[in-house]
Formats: sequence, structure tokens, C-alpha cells
Amino acid sequence: MTPTSIRAAALAIALLVPAVHAQAPSVAEAPLVSLPDFTQLVERAGPAVVNIEATSGAQVVAGDEPAQGAEPQPEEVPEIFRRFFGQPGQPGGPGPRGGVSQGTGFLISQDGYVLTNHHVVAGADEIVVKLDDRNELKARLVGSDPLSDIALLKVEGKGLPVLRIGDSRNLKPGQWVVAIGSPFGFDHSVTAGVVSGVGRRSLDPSQQYVPFIQTDVAINRGNSGGPLLNTRGEVVGVNSQIFSNSGGYMGVSFAIPIEVAMNAVRQLRDTGKVVRGQLGVRIQDVTRERLAELGLDRPAGAFVDSVENGSAAARAGIRPGDVITGFNGRAIGRAADLPPLVGVMPPGSRATVGLIRNRKPLDVVVTLSALDAASLQANGPAAPAAPAAGNPLGVVVEPLDAAARAERGLPAGEGVLVSRVVGLAARRAGLAPGDVILQVGRASVGSVAGFDAAVAGFKPGDEVRLLVRNARSTGFVTFTLR
Repeated sequence: MTPTSIRAAALAIALLVPAVHAQAPSVAEAPLVSLPDFTQLVERAGPAVVNIEATSGAQVVAGDEPAQGAEPQPEEVPEIFRRFFGQPGQPGGPGPRGGVSQGTGFLISQDGYVLTNHHVVAGADEIVVKLDDRNELKARLVGSDPLSDIALLKVEGKGLPVLRIGDSRNLKPGQWVVAIGSPFGFDHSVTAGVVSGVGRRSLDPSQQYVPFIQTDVAINRGNSGGPLLNTRGEVVGVNSQIFSNSGGYMGVSFAIPIEVAMNAVRQLRDTGKVVRGQLGVRIQDVTRERLAELGLDRPAGAFVDSVENGSAAARAGIRPGDVITGFNGRAIGRAADLPPLVGVMPPGSRATVGLIRNRKPLDVVVTLSALDAASLQANGPAAPAAPAAGNPLGVVVEPLDAAARAERGLPAGEGVLVSRVVGLAARRAGLAPGDVILQVGRASVGSVAGFDAAVAGFKPGDEVRLLVRNARSTGFVTFTLR
């Protein structure tokens, strides 16, 4: 290559390089993906989010942050659906001495009403609310409801910033949501994610009246009671629980729908307590194994396992073995769908219940009674083992006289009285002396001989289903012989 050609090539390169650099900024400035920007949402909603400090002089409050000077107690805590007070032996675990816990809340009125979780302030002697401007106000507990995990506080103030209340009933998986809270004491931390599911049930039986919103928003100790916001900056949920094997965030978090929370708030503000309607049934999901027996083509509805004596369901004629398929026009796809619909209605309300009975649809009208919180408590331990009885079930029965039948509201010739339960499977299933067995499978029994004949053919591995009436309810006791 000659000197002249070398100079010409160098000049061409020199002219090309500026042209390439001139095009680079326009390529770099064009975003490949449009992602949400939550800065305006946070600026508007943030001032209404508060930090809550709850102090107990006798016992550490079931709150979120590590207790000061508390010695953890060695007790068993479920590995899942932890509220954010930690595990005994870890920071934040409950202890015997006084301490301080922290959580989150948010203002719902300009005159100082604050919404938070029940477990953030439960047992507190003093509650302090810290505002966004670092002002600290002493709070009064207006009321608290453990079944919905909602508490209402009141601070003195005027013209305070508030959050707008949204509507969670139309939330769908995939929608963006934002949480603002104080995880580990880091005030006004913002995390975002999407709705993962709706209508989730808790494994805690006392929480069956809350159809939880599941999200993948990062939630940790200190976020409890904080708002879950939609992209319009409206509250759609109250962050309450996480699913965790470690006590920390693992990608699954749960919020109380704002409609459930505000229903509790209204009652707490007006009366200081929350009341709920109750049907008085024990239910379970319909299994595929029962489809043919029930005359269903798919496992949908809530199978009525038992009906409490004298309950709203009993008065309306609902029976064990019915399948509840609808409640006030709302379809019941699974057992967990029913309690939130019933619990949101006040006692005395009338509702239409759709049933499947003997393979036929049926509608009944029920007047709801008041929920008895004691009905949520678990049964006591089983009785000690006793010598084996002479039938395969290990159940000893005796006849019912006319007075005993009248006392239990039974017609003549119906039922036998359980005097002893010595079979391990029957005892573990909850059968107890004093119960009355009405049916073995589909066969009615009214005498000792009839009962013995009905159970004579059972052998180990067989499933036994008894229709049993006790002092509280009438329902099925099902167990497998060993």
C-alpha cells in the first residue's frame, strides 16, 4: 500500500468514527422494556404510612422487631404462616420480660384513625405512632379483632395525611402492587411485586374468615400492618403474613383484603368489637373419590361433615352429607370459599344456601346466628387406651331408652349410645362415650343388634363412616380400620 492510499484509508476511518458515535446516544436512550415507575405513587402515599412502636411491661408484644432484653422460651412454632414476631430463640421471639416491638400502620382519617394488625399491638401497655415528619404521637387502642388480625388506633390530630381506600374485589393475578413499611426498623421502605393469587386460605383455623391476597412483594418483620397499594396509590390490602421456613421473606406473602379490614374497622369504631354471622357447620372439600356417591361431575362445593345442634344450619334443615354449592348467589368452588362469605354478614341476616342433596339441587333460607369463638378451639386429647371390644371397630354401644331419645331430640327406634371406645382408629377420629350413632355407612341403626350386624363385615384397611350425634352437633366420623 502506497503512502497516499494509507492516508486516504486513515481519513475515511476518521470520518466514520464520529458518525458512529453520533448515532450511539439515540440507540442507548431507547428503552427495550417499559417498566413501572412508582416514585409519584410513593411520594403521595408515603406521608400517610406510620411506624408503630408497642411497649409491654409484662410480656413482649407479639409484634415485629427484636424484643429488648427478652429471653426466648423454648416452644414449638409452626414453620408456615408466621406472623412477624419471629421464632423463639431468634430475634423478635416472645419472651417473659417486657420489651418493645415495631410494626407499620397507615392513617385512614384526617382526625387520626390508624389501621394496623392485631398482632402488632396485642398486649401492649403503650403504643406510639411515628409520623413521616418524625413527629411522635401516643395512640389509644380503639379495638382489636384477632380473627381478622385487624386493630384500630386513634391519635390526636387534625388535617393528617390519609391513604385512599381502594377495592380489592377485582384484583387479578399479575397486577402490580406496592408495599410501604418498616422492615427491621428501616422506615418507609418500598417494595413492589405482583398479585400471585386471591382468595387464599390460611392454615391457621382462626383465620378462615379472611380470603387472603397472595403476592410476591418482599415482606419482612416490621411490614406487619402496612398498606398494600395498587398502581393508583389506593390501599387494596393490609400486609399480615408470610409463608416461610426461616422466619424471613421467601417469595410468598399475604395481605388482608381491604374490604375485610374496613368491615372490621367500622365495627371497632362503632362498638369496639367485631361480630360475625355463623352457619354452624363443619365442612371440607369435595374429593374425587366422593363424586359418584354425591352425584357430581367435578370436585366442587363444600361437603357438610357435621351440623351443630340448634345452629342456624340445623334450623334451616341443612344435614350432614349435603354439599353447599352456593351462598347468596355466589358459587362455592371449595370449602374455603364459604366462611368469608358467611363471616362478613351480621348475625340475624337471612341468606339463601344452594345445596346438593341425594344428587338433587335444593335451596334453603337460613338466618345466621352469631359466631361462637369457642367453636374454633381444638378438641382435647384422646382418652387412654382400654381393652379391645368384641367388634371390628372397637366400639361398645348400648340401647337408648325413650327418655334418652327425647332428651336428644331423636325419634323412637333411632340410634344407639356409645358407652366405650376402645378401638384406636375410632378414638383418634373423635368418637367418644355419650355419642349417639345414627348410621353405619348408609344403614340406619336403632338397636345394639342392628349395630353389631352393620359393623360385622369390616376388616383392616376398610373405611368406616358413622353418622354421630353428640351434645354439640350431628355429623360424620370417618376413619380407616388398622
